[in-house]
Amino acid sequence: MEEQASTGRRAGLTRRRFIGTAGRAAAGLTVFGVAGCNGAAGSRVNDKLKIPLANSFIGNTWRLEMENTYRAALAMEPYRSQVFGQVFNSENDMSDQANQLSNLISARVDAILIDSASPTGLNGVVSQAIEQGILVVSFDNIVTAPGALQVNTDQFKFGRDLARWLVGELHGKGSIIMVTGVPGTYVDTQRTAGGMSVFSRNPGIKVVNKFSGMWDSAVAQRNTAAVLPSLPKIDGIWAQGGTDGILKAFKAAGRPLPPTAGESENGFRLYMSGAKGTKLQAFSIGQPTYLVLIALELARRILRHEYPRKSLTVPYPTVTTQTVKVGQTVFPQLQDSFFTPFTDTTPAHLVNMPLSSVVTGKPVGATLDVRLPAL
Repeated sequence: MEEQASTGRRAGLTRRRFIGTAGRAAAGLTVFGVAGCNGAAGSRVNDKLKIPLANSFIGNTWRLEMENTYRAALAMEPYRSQVFGQVFNSENDMSDQANQLSNLISARVDAILIDSASPTGLNGVVSQAIEQGILVVSFDNIVTAPGALQVNTDQFKFGRDLARWLVGELHGKGSIIMVTGVPGTYVDTQRTAGGMSVFSRNPGIKVVNKFSGMWDSAVAQRNTAAVLPSLPKIDGIWAQGGTDGILKAFKAAGRPLPPTAGESENGFRLYMSGAKGTKLQAFSIGQPTYLVLIALELARRILRHEYPRKSLTVPYPTVTTQTVKVGQTVFPQLQDSFFTPFTDTTPAHLVNMPLSSVVTGKPVGATLDVRLPAL
């Protein structure tokens, strides 16, 4: 943990700083609610598209980066001139998020971006929004209400590709653990199903324990440390998130680090690069924090009648031990829990997001170019 704290201090990028930045954007519905009622605030909202962000969970670094990305974009063109937005958080509580959505409907916003607590639990209030003419774009953890658009990577394929790599690395035989994400969410359900679709067809692979890491490095480390004493030799790790925490728990327990298929935390990729000793044989898939930008741009262009109403599947970036590159896909100056896919390194090149904006939530430059996948 001291190693992580030291890295965070060098980068000036700490969880406290992230949370403080996100918290300032999580105010109530004051500005939306008074639109057109008094003074400059109402005028500022009235001449722009109102596109708030409703986020279900603020308990890991990915969500904090995502919110900073959204906030920085709003201060750069074309969003600065065309969009007014705010961030609303709930603590993975469907009732709380449903209330927030109801308030946004009452405020007559133009569109709502949703990272949802449940794929189905919010469908009722989402349908109400759609009936009121509000465009709903869900991303990352999506909703499934008819008429709601979705922006995401292929989450089933995400889990399946991690499993396929691990089975190949282990030549189809070995004991593994599966570390899952936030229970009940679309992403967790789909990734786990994708992984199991592979493991169930390989009888030589034994899943000796499956537990949640909540997509958070500290939680994953703590939960892994709790189960390790009862486990046999582990030949491989399949993880949705918190991968660096899992590896730290193995090291603290004096266990060798096995081949690992995991997410895109900076600390995990530092193990892959050899910065923490011998290079770890591993495969890393990143859920891009810039999904929020694709969702924002989709909403903006649809509302301006510049793009058809359709859901989008975004390619996810991948890195292996052989392809990880310092300064591009891993960053020694940043904290271990930082999620590295903040800008698009895939051949699609949909987003060029500055690192400092993801760290601070502040703009770099006057404009931000966000492209949508080709039709």
